[in-house]
Amino acid sequence: MRQILFFSNNKNKVIEIKKIFKKFNLKLLSLSDINIDDEPEESGQTFEENAKIKSDYGFEKTGIPCFADDSGICIETLNWKPGVLSKRFLNNFKSNEACFKNIIKSTKKNSKKIAYFKTSISLTTKKGQNVIFNGQIDGKISDEAKGRFGFGYDPIFIPKFYKKTLAELSSKEKNEISHRSIAVTKLINFLSN
Repeated sequence: MRQILFFSNNKNKVIEIKKIFKKFNLKLLSLSDINIDDEPEESGQTFEENAKIKSDYGFEKTGIPCFADDSGICIETLNWKPGVLSKRFLNNFKSNEACFKNIIKSTKKNSKKIAYFKTSISLTTKKGQNVIFNGQIDGKISDEAKGRFGFGYDPIFIPKFYKKTLAELSSKEKNEISHRSIAVTKLINFLSN
């Protein structure tokens, strides 16, 4: 069975991606499997650049084909930010709830509710050789935070054609439509060929 390293210290992402990988005959290694706990600085201006910084770093340290993702939410009322700074933006508030309230208040004030999640995955198989896979899910910001599944901004994001937030969907339902699963499926199809 072929091995591939997923370069992420985010346990939620690792669990989510392992579930998607289960259907395919690929052994997914995480950083905890190979005892790496340092990460390069994500200094890129785009999701693609940050994903590439991490996958190159993982490949250089281990020599194992490596992929990494960078994802975030882009919200119309915040001028399509926080984007690549999604995690930092969330961590600037004393709690996720405080952040969600701030975003919801802003969307109500100017009636701009459109938002999308984007994931970029970079796969590094040789030094200086990357393949990028993108996934995006469109939707809107909900009027209140709802749901206890998922992580990050899931409780305030309602995907297009849905009435529930991502955090109200089961992991199976979320993995059928999420930005990350779209990008991961593209990656897997590439690896399967």
